[in-house]
Amino acid sequence: MKAWWLFPACMACAVASSAMVAPGTAAEQGRPNVIFILLDDQGWADAASLGHPYMKTPNIDRLVGEGTRFAQFYTSNPVCSPSRTAFMTGHFPARHRIHQHLATHEQNDQRGMPDWLDPDATTVCDLFHEAGYATAHFGKWHLGSGPGAPDPGAYGIDVHRTVNSTGPGWETVQKDPYFRAKSTGLFVDETIRFIRAHKGRPFYVNLWTLVPHAKLNPTPEELAVYEDLRVDPDDFPSWMRAYLRDAPHPTEQMKVFCASMTGLDRAIGRLLDFLDAEGLADNTAIFFSSDNGPEDYLIRNASNAGVGSPGPLRARKRSLYEGGVRTPLIVRWPGHVEAGRVDETSVLTAVDLLPTVCKLAGGDLPDVRPDGEDASDVLLNGPRSRSKPIFWEWRGRVAGDSEYCPPRLAVRDGRWKLFCNDDGSDVQLYDVPADPEERTNVADANAEVVARLKRQVLAWKKTLPEGPVQEGPTGRSRKGPAAGPRRKASAPLPKKNATRG
Repeated sequence: MKAWWLFPACMACAVASSAMVAPGTAAEQGRPNVIFILLDDQGWADAASLGHPYMKTPNIDRLVGEGTRFAQFYTSNPVCSPSRTAFMTGHFPARHRIHQHLATHEQNDQRGMPDWLDPDATTVCDLFHEAGYATAHFGKWHLGSGPGAPDPGAYGIDVHRTVNSTGPGWETVQKDPYFRAKSTGLFVDETIRFIRAHKGRPFYVNLWTLVPHAKLNPTPEELAVYEDLRVDPDDFPSWMRAYLRDAPHPTEQMKVFCASMTGLDRAIGRLLDFLDAEGLADNTAIFFSSDNGPEDYLIRNASNAGVGSPGPLRARKRSLYEGGVRTPLIVRWPGHVEAGRVDETSVLTAVDLLPTVCKLAGGDLPDVRPDGEDASDVLLNGPRSRSKPIFWEWRGRVAGDSEYCPPRLAVRDGRWKLFCNDDGSDVQLYDVPADPEERTNVADANAEVVARLKRQVLAWKKTLPEGPVQEGPTGRSRKGPAAGPRRKASAPLPKKNATRG
């Protein structure tokens, strides 16, 4: 792979120069640090500043007040492993045959999936590592574990301590019933330790939390904050209101969920205070998001985690409707990204992260061929229309109400979002800005739009590796996955240079 990092003459404008600058030189000091905080199953409205009526999240709210919130941000899949693949590689995850969560080798084989993300795939950490950044990953991994799996160090990561991986982790994961409640604080401890150890050198950190993924068990101190909470479903909008009315114990479920989020928020605040105290806040770009929409309380062991809020959006985790794939995105970079702005217009997605953060740090990507687009101008200068469509494929089942179960393919292009099955059947079309709740299928009134978008998404589907889908009833079904053969991609993905460490 060619050297990709070109250092800029003016970082505020993120304009690349043609001259290469070696790591450790004075020019390096102008490059921003990057921290990517990724929550696990946080809904689009799961913070006070995002519209939650009960939640106390002063530090997430601080990020919103000191940065820009992007209201139309999408992950690339409605579950964790494929979503994380997209963030790491800049590719739609189906290109890597990762289209459901990575599980046991037997389950992966049944789903036509590999057992881990190919370490030859170029990742955002590879690119920052090559540029002389110190790179780290703390928290959840879930990009492959078990016999033979590479640890996170194989992906351009210098220092790592992780869960759901083969790398070093925490002995207390299974022993301490409050490990998940304490985990964000432990991940922040590692992040602070790493930054101190690499003082004077630019850094890139993935801080990927376990909360609010099930099974939640907040500490008594965290629960005490919500002792007097009483839930009224009418405090929530639209689909979420109806969902809570059917919840078995909404008040007790919500107490646990909100307490867990407030505990996480407290740990995030400690990281923000550390950056302030060390004089690093102004030169550190923080990206804050979630891997997919909120869990459903019909999933076993997720009754408490299953009351996260997608706000007015339809559906939840495992669904390609808005509530499953639209998640928060907050970007804070003082002096560069406008404070207190809410961008309701720009449409961004997970595969944009790699080209965007690399451009902010002055890099070009000649050999990576990301599916996303560089959105650094949106962060620095304000809204614009998107130049590339967004595609999704979902091969699994959908938990919860049958109303949450769309066709298997989707495309967002401009204001329109179209769904259809692999054979082009069951077409649904929504005008997302006008109908974010996806209640009115306008396919019959927009034949030309349907024809154009259906051509796009079916042509994209043909570029993907074949593989089995989970057949049978959707909605409240609990049947296991269907067996099927492994298939390889018809077109090779770009590989990173074998000499890279």
